[in-house]
Amino acid sequence: MSVSPVPARRLAAASLAAAAVIAAVAVPASAAGQPRADRPKVEISDVQYDAPGHDTRANRSLNKEWVELTNTTRREVNLDGWTLSDEDGDTYTFDRYRLAARATVRVHTGEGRDTRTDLYQDRVRHVWDNDSDTVTLRNERDRVVDEVSWDRDRQDGDRHHGGRHDGGRHHDGGRHHDGDRHHDGDRHHGGDRH
Repeated sequence: MSVSPVPARRLAAASLAAAAVIAAVAVPASAAGQPRADRPKVEISDVQYDAPGHDTRANRSLNKEWVELTNTTRREVNLDGWTLSDEDGDTYTFDRYRLAARATVRVHTGEGRDTRTDLYQDRVRHVWDNDSDTVTLRNERDRVVDEVSWDRDRQDGDRHHGGRHDGGRHHDGGRHHDGDRHHDGDRHHGGDRH
């Protein structure tokens, strides 16, 4: 018994159409599960919450207290409107600042001249509590990007990336700096909680 060529062609056409539908459905589904390539990935890479030596209100002491942010991506990230805050709500706002790809910037508590590697909150009091506190980094939409907490009583810290928790503490690593500028309307205040 022989098979006529018309049904074979129809079967082949139906198979190709089904494959096209499956491919059209499968591509978006797999793409949806992938992280977006354009999503900024900036993290709090280090925190010096206890300035070395006696905690005084001298600018030198204030600037030994800092938070470092690192851009872990291959693209520059615009931090305009992003904020750093503590548990008491003391907030530093980045203004017209771009963090270069694979770069780190250190945000000091005291006064100073902003450079590509160092920014200054221009405060006259210490911000970060030596015993326990939390540094929260939020983007321009007020969404938590990263968070680092410490508690001397527990002798450990916690890290949260955009709401995810993955235990850790501030660390010192190889540093590479870059960036631009900032300004903050919340300058010249903060709690001396040391």
